[in-house]
Amino acid sequence: MTQPGVGITAFGAYLPRLRLQRKAMAAANAWANPGIVAQGKGERTMANWDEDAVTMAVEAARDALPAGPDPIKSRHFVDALFFASTTMPFADRQNAGIVASALSLPEEIHSIDISGSQRAGVSALIAAAEKVKAGGAKAALVASGDRRKTRAGAVQEFQYGDGAASFIFGNENVAARFLGSHSLSIDFVDHFRGEGEEFDYGWEERWIRDEGFSKIVPRAVRALLTKTGVSAAAVDHFILPCLFPKLDQQIAKMCDIDPAKVRDNLGATVGECGTSHALVMLAHALEDAKPGQKILVAAFGQGCDTVLFEVTDAIAKAQPKNGVKGWLARRKEETNYMKWLAFNGLLEMEKGMRAEKDNKTALTVTYRKRDMLFGLVGGKCEKCGTAQFPRTRICVNPNCRAVDEQKPFSFAELQGKILSWSADYLTYSQDPPSHYGMVTFEEGGRFLSDITDVDIGTIDTGTKVRMSFRIKDFDDRRGFRRYFWKAVPV
Repeated sequence: MTQPGVGITAFGAYLPRLRLQRKAMAAANAWANPGIVAQGKGERTMANWDEDAVTMAVEAARDALPAGPDPIKSRHFVDALFFASTTMPFADRQNAGIVASALSLPEEIHSIDISGSQRAGVSALIAAAEKVKAGGAKAALVASGDRRKTRAGAVQEFQYGDGAASFIFGNENVAARFLGSHSLSIDFVDHFRGEGEEFDYGWEERWIRDEGFSKIVPRAVRALLTKTGVSAAAVDHFILPCLFPKLDQQIAKMCDIDPAKVRDNLGATVGECGTSHALVMLAHALEDAKPGQKILVAAFGQGCDTVLFEVTDAIAKAQPKNGVKGWLARRKEETNYMKWLAFNGLLEMEKGMRAEKDNKTALTVTYRKRDMLFGLVGGKCEKCGTAQFPRTRICVNPNCRAVDEQKPFSFAELQGKILSWSADYLTYSQDPPSHYGMVTFEEGGRFLSDITDVDIGTIDTGTKVRMSFRIKDFDDRRGFRRYFWKAVPV
């Protein structure tokens, strides 16, 4: 049923499989800071070595976008993309462009990176809603991912988490209607990360709590309620990412919102996912929301962005493939703190002679083969229907061999099976052994693929896999990273 107005038509999320146990983190750091044991409760999401803000945002967007029999065509309704993060892998290369290519979005799309503040995710929501409302786009995709780095043993190491979320805005089949927004831009510096620095520098906590959150957020929330004509009592879900215990409830009370309406910040199971966290919490709220309920989202960071949504009857049809709940259920406990340090570049590991190679990327080939490398697009013969990867001029079917008869065919959303595999301890891998094998697809086509998010002894011939956009390798000499698709057991 078509809903009036502009708003969220679909949403998705992504949380990495690994869950680092805070008890193990505390035990490893207690020798230097005995008081850190107080942080050793629960777990936090931990990105694999081959995941970053871009790859996680791609996964979250796939959770929201229609897969369809042909994702290349089924996603061409999206004509704007906003990518929000403060941990983008490239400072001077549009990261949103990588996301768009991985999702096989049309080249005519308007794409932009939004960064520089912890409220960037909500800023992207507002920008997308306003663009659709103004007629500048029929469908705008917001994708946000963050993988923040801290020093070993820092309190933030326990508090942070890795994750991503995505939303599609449109004016048809709206599941959460956009009622309005209000923003404050105030250069209140609670923390900062200078150019070329790896870690944030934070200011005094009481100052941030009392002069920052407690004064700026209520002002923005009250202004939004006044602007939209919605009473505080009408708010059913209040979302405010905040690391200070119970401060979100205190701020809700200051705004006359029932503290019981404050959403769980997922601190015990996820941690805070930077610019993505308000969006992760919003996706989680939409999974539970009922028609008619109102959701108020606030994000603090050099001011405050607030946005208000009203859930419609279309919410039941807008549910994601996995969502926050699905990814929370897909978890593996990780107790190896050394692995955490290695995956985040906080520990210099011996790589061995086999790692001594030049990973320079031929940017000309990357451009010419961009649909294959980023979108996992192969070919399908229009004469005999044979699918193959990579796409070539001549059909691989020996009974066909047609020339120039292949049309682009995406393998990204297809489920495959492992035909043969190896677990190689000789090849260098950041997470040995290096798993790779031949993956085949029911629709046809096969190729040799790395296998990630896999435990030793848990795969075999016939194991079902899905494809996931990941980091292939790093060119540390030039500061470049290559992306490709890998198989993940399902």
